[in-house]
Amino acid sequence: MTEQILAALRQLGISVYQLEEDRAESLECFYIRKNLDLKRRTDVTGIRVTVYRDFEKDGKKMRGSSTVQIHPGMNAEEIWDVLAGAYRVAALVSNPWYELPAGQKEEPVRSRSGLAERSPEENMRLITEALFAPDRYGDVFLNSAEVFVRKNFRHIVNSSGVDVAYEVCDLWGEYVVQCVEPQDVESYHQFSYRDMETEALQKDVEEALEMTRARALAVSAPASGTYTLLLSGQNVKTVLDYYLGRANTSMVYQKFSDYAEGVAVQGERIEGDALTIELKAKDPYSPEGIPMQDRLLMEKGVLRTLHGGARSGWYLGIRPTGTYRSIAVPVGETPLEQLKEGPCLHVVSFSDFQMNELTGHFGGEIRLAFLYENGTVTPLTGGSVNGSLMEVQGHMTFSKERYRSADYEGPFAVRLQGVQVAGA
Repeated sequence: MTEQILAALRQLGISVYQLEEDRAESLECFYIRKNLDLKRRTDVTGIRVTVYRDFEKDGKKMRGSSTVQIHPGMNAEEIWDVLAGAYRVAALVSNPWYELPAGQKEEPVRSRSGLAERSPEENMRLITEALFAPDRYGDVFLNSAEVFVRKNFRHIVNSSGVDVAYEVCDLWGEYVVQCVEPQDVESYHQFSYRDMETEALQKDVEEALEMTRARALAVSAPASGTYTLLLSGQNVKTVLDYYLGRANTSMVYQKFSDYAEGVAVQGERIEGDALTIELKAKDPYSPEGIPMQDRLLMEKGVLRTLHGGARSGWYLGIRPTGTYRSIAVPVGETPLEQLKEGPCLHVVSFSDFQMNELTGHFGGEIRLAFLYENGTVTPLTGGSVNGSLMEVQGHMTFSKERYRSADYEGPFAVRLQGVQVAGA
């Protein structure tokens, strides 16, 4: 199929292009309680082709682009028509000229994950055993689950010589926990890993069962006011995504971010834990075929790296690194139990927790929180959090305990001072 596409590009006189071919094989299992309801296999191939068109506008060299999907069932004429249409559309896009990443043909990179060493069936058996192992209570249980095990092979080719391929294995899923007494409530949870993290999943499920039981007991919202807020799990990654997003060269080029290497982006005065963040290369190449490697994003609150793709990097005069989504952060020195010392509001579940990378504001509606105050712990539900990272980043305290997911490894919890909560 790749050769057919390349032949069509030559016939059309399209000399600048990029082709991304993905073949994903997956095993998918769907459960009702612990009973397997549906099992299926998929084998899907998809090809994205980006064509570029160079022209001049007002005396300046421009480069337009358009991306289309090529399906395996298409014949030569259909492929030709789709690419010709994309080339026409590319003439309507006026971006200042930039170079595509250059490279050469490399040997395919095989997955280093333990998932690649086992069959999909064995991986599915191990992860589902871990998923259901904590489900041993009568009042709270997993009422449904979906689990996916995937092997993906990606091939990237462009007109500047890049010809690379690599294999990725991962697994992910979602499950719903239900507690029927004293009120019938459900909670939705997700997990995603690049290796067989059975212990991490069991711990997450155990906590989900406990939290859903507590949610069934919660009947009131916290009082409106200013709180010392404790966030945990993937919500910590959401907060730290602010720095990851602001350090993207696309944000900097568009002047949505004023980040630059050497700037104290956590503020000039840090009274809490100074942030060190490492960019993790989960894949050997970016979607543009740029070689990826682990890099230091921040060191003790100071920015060390801008990351991003070819176009924005070229405009800024920065060597493109590829765009990163996974980070690692050193854990703190404070035990979680000490972070909970009141008064403190620990929000463990939101309906949708979000971080605005433009403004630094974060927030979400509270599904379950625990108020630690005067030696008591009160489960609460309702109300919402509305905070500004710019106001609290100098006072962040991270837990000694660790949390891992597919895109984050670092402290399980972070304590933030002076966050507004709207409630009762």
